Amino acid sequence: MTFTLPVSRTPDPMDAPPLRWGMLGTGWIAERFVEALHAHTRQRVVVVGSRTAEKGAEFAARHGIERSTVGYEAVAADPAVDIVYVATPHSEHRDNALLAIAAGKHVLVEKAFTRNLAEATEVVDAARAAGVAVMEAMWTRFLPHMDVVRQVLADGALGELETAFADHGQWFPKDPDFRLFDPAKAGGAMLDLGVYPVSFNHFALGAPGRALAAGTTAFTGVDRQISAVLTGFERHPMAHGIVTTTLAALTPTLAFVAGDEARLEIPGPFYGPQPVTVTRRDGKQATSEAGPIPGHEGLCYQAAHLAAFVAEGRLESDILPLDETLAVMATMDELRRQVGVSLPGETL
Repeated sequence: MTFTLPVSRTPDPMDAPPLRWGMLGTGWIAERFVEALHAHTRQRVVVVGSRTAEKGAEFAARHGIERSTVGYEAVAADPAVDIVYVATPHSEHRDNALLAIAAGKHVLVEKAFTRNLAEATEVVDAARAAGVAVMEAMWTRFLPHMDVVRQVLADGALGELETAFADHGQWFPKDPDFRLFDPAKAGGAMLDLGVYPVSFNHFALGAPGRALAAGTTAFTGVDRQISAVLTGFERHPMAHGIVTTTLAALTPTLAFVAGDEARLEIPGPFYGPQPVTVTRRDGKQATSEAGPIPGHEGLCYQAAHLAAFVAEGRLESDILPLDETLAVMATMDELRRQVGVSLPGETL
């Protein structure tokens, strides 16, 4: 006798009402985002802000964007913009998000949401006071395969949960000017890579009551590697959450959740579109589809989700509520605090 996995309920990104986007930043993730947006949704970026006129103009021309500006103030103030996407380094997220909120714009802020919980709380409080929507761009949460995981967990198909594991390690050359090694740009493994496994553990198990972390620092003083065990989950008191992240090695970047009835596995990179496999205790397996949109083109799903609930007049995501973003930031703060890593001007 075989079994099947739930079918993803994720809407087609083309179904989301078209809104006009302003973009802050022209880096790697901004490139991937606008490509996905224009290829798979009816959303359109109408203006991009850059630190230099040349870079902004090149970016706009390459992606069919109407206008570019030097700096970010004009993007936030532009009456043709409905939503601002913050794609700048982590060190700039708080100020850029607050700029857009003050201008009355809805905001999508790249992960990690800010440098720390204190800054994240400022942004969330400002958005709630202004009556605008703000959402963390943790794109994984909005992918079709994650809705399959969501349903499997909600159905209790894995039984009593014992372990959740997620890993994200990449290798980068030791360049002090590269943003992930630069403390001034809020570099380090945790905020850029570790946010994925931390967020996955929150998704699977909830917010932990306790954490035990070990880590090492890179040559610039940012966190090079952090490994942690999370425990004390209210809904899953017996469960352990395992997080590993590093800037110094290309790891499998996989994730799993194991219970006493079955385990669920996502191959690497788990944070991108993937199939999901559930293996029951009796050895029987079922595997889902990865979804119709591959790789970083899946960034379109988070944009479509935000546009849809903004068009409905809602100010907060039901898939990734702001309180969960704050809880993820609190966990990352604690892990960095335990390994003795802080950023300039930061107190953890």
